[in-house]
Amino acid sequence: MSTIARDSLLTLEAYAKLRKTARAEAIAHRKRRSVALGEHITLQFEDEQTIRRQIQEMLHIEKIFDEEGIQSEIDAYAPLVPDGSNWKATMLIEYPDPHERKRELARLIGVEDRMFVEVEGHARVYAIADEDLDRENEHKTSSVHFVRFEFPPALREAIRAGAAVKLGCDHTNYPAHVSIAAETLALLAGDLR
Repeated sequence: MSTIARDSLLTLEAYAKLRKTARAEAIAHRKRRSVALGEHITLQFEDEQTIRRQIQEMLHIEKIFDEEGIQSEIDAYAPLVPDGSNWKATMLIEYPDPHERKRELARLIGVEDRMFVEVEGHARVYAIADEDLDRENEHKTSSVHFVRFEFPPALREAIRAGAAVKLGCDHTNYPAHVSIAAETLALLAGDLR
């Protein structure tokens, strides 16, 4: 898998020139790599392209052009690129109404640890969540989590060979599962080796 090196990033000026025209493709790419789990949880599966765009966006928004600042952004986001044995995703919990969101985030403490991938014929693989920092407290969970699904060789081989795959959650207050669509699964299978 590729890594994101300093010299592979565009300058602020070069990125500003193509930012608007590249936006539609970036949104479409992210959408193809996203899986909705029920009405309120979405997993956006990251790859080098999504993370590269995120780094470029942060540099652009924050007007970061010094070497130390650029490296800091790379160091913050590059660990979210899958490394061939896993899928990494940004998990979003979305409730439009602020009162409902507050109530549900309190009910969903620990939900990130109950996310799983189930490959046809194999045991579930549960998410390893929020390795960078704890994103919940005793009162509520965060609306954003970062999760990693680590696959042993047999599961990677099964996914790449076309096995059916489900994404699910067995949290008491959010039981759900969904088959990952063929187009999305083909992209995700490409992240494995």
